[in-house]
Amino acid sequence: MLALLSTDFFLFALTAGIALACVCGPLGCFIVWRRMSFFGDTLAHSALLGIAIGLATGSDPQFSILVSGLVLAALLAALEKRALASMDTLLGILAHSSLAVGMVFIALTDGARVNLEAYLFGDLLTIDQRSLNWILLIAAAAGLAIFRFWNDLLSTTVHAELAEVEGVNVERTRLMLIGLTALTVSVALKIVGVLLITSLLIIPPATAQRFAKTPEKMAFLAIAIGIFSVLTGLAGAFQLDTPVGPTIVVCAAALFAASLLKPRIGN
Repeated sequence: MLALLSTDFFLFALTAGIALACVCGPLGCFIVWRRMSFFGDTLAHSALLGIAIGLATGSDPQFSILVSGLVLAALLAALEKRALASMDTLLGILAHSSLAVGMVFIALTDGARVNLEAYLFGDLLTIDQRSLNWILLIAAAAGLAIFRFWNDLLSTTVHAELAEVEGVNVERTRLMLIGLTALTVSVALKIVGVLLITSLLIIPPATAQRFAKTPEKMAFLAIAIGIFSVLTGLAGAFQLDTPVGPTIVVCAAALFAASLLKPRIGN
């Protein structure tokens, strides 16, 4: 076991998991507060469309996933503003249609060899130095943006009208949150996959919410819970020979289930 801990692939997986947990914790708090969990699912489902575009154009799949996520996020923001339909309806349509179109494109691409299971459920242990650099770069950029604009993000979440009166650019802040979510989802796919990405954003903050008295404490506690889930998930996967991504999610879900035994703060 000690020899395994010193191998590059394990260290890469551990570093990537911890980096994403540090971003998903505070970002997930805003998603929980704003009830945007389905939004993260929609962005995750668009990843397969990004993969298909990457295969068709011969570009880097990681880059095409990133671009497709940002484009879909911008489309969602525009559609929401025009109020063409309710937001949950738009999210449902775009989530499933982008997933279906992506899978059809992949099937029609000649000579395409794609491990769909890795994208659906994550493949943390295949992260190489290049993938790790992507994850660390996006995680650092998203983390700095959340830290820098924490007060703006918080005030627009609590009371958008009051925040606007106080001089906060509410629309810009909303678009920034959408963009940060898209970036984080695009790089977190390697860890837990399309079908499980929202769990990394939702479960640790939802668990932390039961113990934290302030937004800041909730964010830090969500980070700690996320890191603990990554550590225990990795250890459990090696011991039980189970998929790493789902095992991490199971550990996070177990912590949430245990938190239900304690009365929620403020009740």
